[in-house]
Amino acid sequence: MTDTDATSTDIHEWVQEYYGEILKASEDLKTNACCAMGAPPPRIAAALRNVHDDVLSRFYGCGFPIPEAVEGRRIVDLGCGTGRDVYLLAQLAGAKGFVHGVDMTPSQLEVANRTRDWHANRFGFEASNVDFTQGYIEDLSFIEDDSVDIVVSNCVVNLSPRKDLVLKEVFRILKPGGEFYFSDVFVDRRLPREVAFDPVLHSECLGGAMYDFDFEQLAKAVGFKDPRAIDRAPITIQNHEIEQKVGAARFTSITLRLFKLPDLEARCEDYGQIAIYRREIDGVGKVFTLDDHHLFELNRPERVCGNTAAMLRDTRFGEHFEVVGDESVHYGVFDCGPTMAAQQYQTAAAASSASCC
Repeated sequence: MTDTDATSTDIHEWVQEYYGEILKASEDLKTNACCAMGAPPPRIAAALRNVHDDVLSRFYGCGFPIPEAVEGRRIVDLGCGTGRDVYLLAQLAGAKGFVHGVDMTPSQLEVANRTRDWHANRFGFEASNVDFTQGYIEDLSFIEDDSVDIVVSNCVVNLSPRKDLVLKEVFRILKPGGEFYFSDVFVDRRLPREVAFDPVLHSECLGGAMYDFDFEQLAKAVGFKDPRAIDRAPITIQNHEIEQKVGAARFTSITLRLFKLPDLEARCEDYGQIAIYRREIDGVGKVFTLDDHHLFELNRPERVCGNTAAMLRDTRFGEHFEVVGDESVHYGVFDCGPTMAAQQYQTAAAASSASCC
């Protein structure tokens, strides 16, 4: 059998061996694909200080898929590894929330389970609010339909040989209005099979990287009709052999929001609606970021398309937003450019980063 004849079982075995036996710490990775996130936001940096060192030392994510407004929510982390993001979310969800980690690698889950009581004590909880299951992210049959508020994943979907099944399972278990919030590796072209099915490249999160257009079409076919990108970070390859194998392909870590909202439309349509960020979200402050071009400043009205209005009104964000208007009158296509707040704050941030002072 050649690598290009690899089955789903083969790919699972490559990845399980790589993360369970070959990698001993984050420093063993050959690229920054699994650590391309930069500095964490303040609310996450504070929570990281309460995560056990054994968990942090074997973390292989590519972003910070830690969404806002998670208090009291039921959350599932796909490919949780040793549980870093599970324990971040457990703090933010609070004692009344619950976080369920899923991973296929026993040695990773051993660390996650061994530190459960330590984390509960660290958080000041009477009992742990997390649980872990060994299993494949393509089969979440142990989780009920429409039962989860949020699903997260950190640089794991690319490792799956059946991304279609992963997305279908996520859509199934999410409640209406629920969200899949994840960071992963994407690539600017379809990779040749000898790259896509190279065991090391796949395990390093490059071989299974998704061509962004193909992923968008897959997500829409499953039911996630309007995927939104939040941020992006370039992936660098420090290993010459890997660089030679991938050639000119360029890889990026992207964090995305996918909402389970059945009435979303195929494109942004104008219904004359206005969204106002009325109630500050804990840990977020006075400017909320929905995606890379939708920022909302507290009490500042912004014109929005019908899809954005639904994302802010018909999800857990509804208690923080006032949406004026409905979909009764249609005015045509909506030019879904940056909000006024996005233009102001992103321009200011760019000017600041360009300064030589």
